[in-house]
This record gives sequence, structure tokens and C-alpha cells, in this order.
Amino acid sequence: MTHSDPTALPDPWHSLHELLAAMDAEIEQVYIEQGIEGVRPRFVYPLIRLAHTGPLTIRELANSLGRSHSAISQTVAAMRDAGLVTSDPGPDARTRRIDLTDRGRSLVPFLEAEWRATHSTVAELDGEVPYAMTAVVDDVRRALERRSMRQRVLRHLSEPPR
Repeated sequence: MTHSDPTALPDPWHSLHELLAAMDAEIEQVYIEQGIEGVRPRFVYPLIRLAHTGPLTIRELANSLGRSHSAISQTVAAMRDAGLVTSDPGPDARTRRIDLTDRGRSLVPFLEAEWRATHSTVAELDGEVPYAMTAVVDDVRRALERRSMRQRVLRHLSEPPR
């Protein structure tokens, strides 16, 4: 144990996590106002993808969305609990094929419209702030390509504590 509690310092991630959670909560409120219960913003990408591809295994869905198998597996479980997808045995004993239920399919036109509206909103926000959110993400990604997060953390670990 060190002499001072490092968690007493402000969490540099807190404001970003808080902002993203608040934006998701507002999008979820749009669903509720439209009479759509039980849909979370994290469901929209996989639901739209399944509408366009047809049934996929969890691995295929995860790969098509650029997400981890674990994250999509958890999302699929939540979507299944909400009555949006089915999960049936796949081509072998280890896989499950995920498909939309009638309810899930019926929501896709609205979810596609919301997806486009959200993208327009992000573009609008990018125009209102002095430094666009999308540019920040791109700049941070480029900085991490020059020197990875892992390399940066290791460098700071090798420095004596302040």
C-alpha cells in the first residue's frame, strides 16, 4: 500500500463516461416517448445489422460490428430478455444463431431513423463546439498509434511516484 490513496484524485475518465451515459439516457428517453419500452441504445446497432443480414452467430455478429464476442453475448442476452431476438442452436453445438423476433423486426424502421438522426445530431454538435468530438477521437487514436496506451502506462509505472 502507498502513502496516499490514488483514487482520491479526480478520475480522468469520469466526465467522459458521465457524458456518454447522459447521452444514452436521453436517446433511451426518445424511445420511451415513442412508446418503445425495453430498448437500450446499445441494442440498436446489432438489431439494425440483423435486419439487414438475417440470422448470425454471436461471433459473426460481433465481427460484423467490430465488438468483442463477450460484449455482444451480453447484449444479445439482454435483447433476448426484452423479446427482441431469438437464440437458436447454430450449425454446431458451440454456436447460437441470433435472429430478430417480430417485435424486434417491427422496431427497425424507427431505429434506423433514430440512428440517422443521432448521426446528424453528432455532426451538429461537432459544428457547435470549438473542437469536434469526432476530431478528438481521431487525434487521440493517432497519438496512441504513435505510442500505445500500454507503453504510456508502463513508462509512468517506471517513474518514481510524485
